[in-house]
Amino acid sequence: MPHSSDPYLAASKEDRCAPRTRLTIPATLRASGGRAFQSVVHDLSISGFLAASINRMHEGQICWLTLPGLETLQAQVVWWDTCMVGGAFSELLSPIVHDSFLLRYTSLTAQRQMV
Repeated sequence: MPHSSDPYLAASKEDRCAPRTRLTIPATLRASGGRAFQSVVHDLSISGFLAASINRMHEGQICWLTLPGLETLQAQVVWWDTCMVGGAFSELLSPIVHDSFLLRYTSLTAQRQMV
């Protein structure tokens, strides 16, 4: 069986029905039955996200992601590995909302990398 850090194994666990963009967005994440904690979203699409998760999460578990300026978004955990979680939104993120996050946070990420 491939090691859990195998990128092909990780990619096979996700439905890549929408392009994802690497960025850095401060967020709050809460697993079903757990307490909310601070997180960072590292990539985002209209269908899901990749975020830091200090708490162990389980495939199929319901979670809630809160992004700046938005109501809490319900998602389902697709995978968790080494403090990173991949989630699929229960309802697709509006393309307008998605694009506004890209404009706001990809430029901030690029600026931070230049410093």
